Amino acid sequence: MDASELQAIGDTLMRLVTPDMTPKELVKAVRKVHPDAKKKDIARAAFHAIIANADQDLGKSRNLQAFALAERTQQAE
Repeated sequence: MDASELQAIGDTLMRLVTPDMTPKELVKAVRKVHPDAKKKDIARAAFHAIIANADQDLGKSRNLQAFALAERTQQAE
């Protein structure tokens, strides 16, 4: 995955994430826009979006952080 794809998925995540959304729902919503995105790529894009947008939208960044950490933990198991 190149940087532009990572950025595009990160932008989609920032647009779609809500506090009550489960990780599974978020992945499904992102895949509607980016059908070839793997779960791992979506989690990586979430970390990228957190870093890029933390100072602009703290609430969404926190939601993405929870999602990204949950996904990384699942992948490690």
